Amino acid sequence: MVNIVLVEPEIPQNCGNIARTCAATRCRLHLVEPLGFDISEKAVRRAGLDYWPMVDLTVYQSLEDLFSRNQVDDLWLATTKASQDYSRAQFREGCWLFFGKETAGLPERFRLAHADRCIRIPMRADARSLNLSNSVAILAYEALKQQGFPGLSGSARIDAQGSLERSEGKSPGPA
Repeated sequence: MVNIVLVEPEIPQNCGNIARTCAATRCRLHLVEPLGFDISEKAVRRAGLDYWPMVDLTVYQSLEDLFSRNQVDDLWLATTKASQDYSRAQFREGCWLFFGKETAGLPERFRLAHADRCIRIPMRADARSLNLSNSVAILAYEALKQQGFPGLSGSARIDAQGSLERSEGKSPGPA
């Protein structure tokens, strides 16, 4: 299980994309307030998020609240300010991946307290950052790959009628 933490997310479309990634990958989604949008049942229904019931979601009042309610042993902070890229990280079962709000990233004090656990996604020097939902997908799938894609379907193929057939089990690896 991978834990995805969004600290003060601001853009509802990003959160929706991330929630869909979490639903599809069985990652847990943790949202740290304040949120820049409404996730009430009515708002989710109005947005047509049919996958929302598949999301294992917890909302916290603050980072302190998150840490007081969970044992967070293996944490990684995604930031453009990190010196090491994510390929050097070893993501263990139950790891926690932290992502900051779209306009400011993770709080500086939090980053400094966990400087050795800060990782970045390599990109060209003159690019400010990737979209938050893309960053979450990249790191979530890397963590899941390192863990052997637990609980995810192993393969799929198109049958003679053009329908998709899936088989459960461990992924056979790259094709």
